Amino acid sequence: MIIMNQDRLRRVIDNMHRQGLEQILVTATASVYYLTGVWVEPLERLLALYLDDTGRCVLFGNALFGLEEGDGLTVLTHTDSDDPVAQIAQTVRPGKLGIDKFWASRFLIGLMEQRRDITPVVGSAPVDDARMLKDAQEIEAMVAASRINDQVMAIASAAVKDGATEEELAALVERTFREKGADRSSEGQLVCFGPNGADPHHAPNRTVIARGDTVVFDIFIPIHRYWCDMTRTFFFREASDEGRRVYEAVKAANLAAEALIRPGLPMRDFDRAARKVIEDAGYGPYFTHRLGHGAGLDCHEPPDNSSANHTIAQPGMVFSVEPGIYLPGKLGVRIEDLVLVTEDGCRVLNAFSKELTIL
Repeated sequence: MIIMNQDRLRRVIDNMHRQGLEQILVTATASVYYLTGVWVEPLERLLALYLDDTGRCVLFGNALFGLEEGDGLTVLTHTDSDDPVAQIAQTVRPGKLGIDKFWASRFLIGLMEQRRDITPVVGSAPVDDARMLKDAQEIEAMVAASRINDQVMAIASAAVKDGATEEELAALVERTFREKGADRSSEGQLVCFGPNGADPHHAPNRTVIARGDTVVFDIFIPIHRYWCDMTRTFFFREASDEGRRVYEAVKAANLAAEALIRPGLPMRDFDRAARKVIEDAGYGPYFTHRLGHGAGLDCHEPPDNSSANHTIAQPGMVFSVEPGIYLPGKLGVRIEDLVLVTEDGCRVLNAFSKELTIL
């Protein structure tokens, strides 16, 4: 039987009221799980949770998902031979309907054709805003996941040796995570040697490590559904003077942002604090991405930790702090932690050292 999380449901409905939405369709797997405790990867099929401002909950899905009725929740199923949106068309009310930003257009267009009296609007915010503030159970899960991430980073960095390739170390990281209870993930791991590190999202390949290379480990995976995410950069055998300067600038930027994080400040201030350190060190143009991203049931979720985000930090938010400097053809350095905003500051969830380390 599906048991709706009533505390989370109340928060979502409160958000709907504040945002002027009387009804929404929740279709993202993680958001459906957040409210129901049911994890379904629908692939090409339809999964949708209908909520209205009275607290009515209807879960729509394919019969093969094995969904069961729950207390306060109606479950309506269809088969592969049915029109997947027909039941939704019979359920929604006329007027404005909030649509999850991830819902496939083929379903939305089908619904609009059958219900020309609805006005679809982007409706992810009520659930996104609720998910942005982690409850005690979620915080416990994320603390535990980051503790495992620290352990995996220690094992991975100790395995760096002459002849190692990026692919080999990435496979070791993935294997070690799974041995420690991580869920499956299609994301893969980032391991970047030397000049490859200048690409923030370089895909590991057969590059063999060389003396003097920076070694960027950006390792992340869901563990019991909640994501860990951490980056550390090392040097292999020796570090050049320029490499040391870049490293210390990135570390100082990471620490400056984390020292500032507390409730009541806009997210953009944290990005600015880190960016100013890197600009003052002369590397401003080489910090090419936002400071970070929210994390939880998704690796990337609100709040966006960027210079464009005016969202005010609140206790319970979890997001990354990951400044980087990327010198094309030379090296890349990134240092990333996940942090939890507390009542009076922040808690860094990663304990692995950020001191310059030569392997």
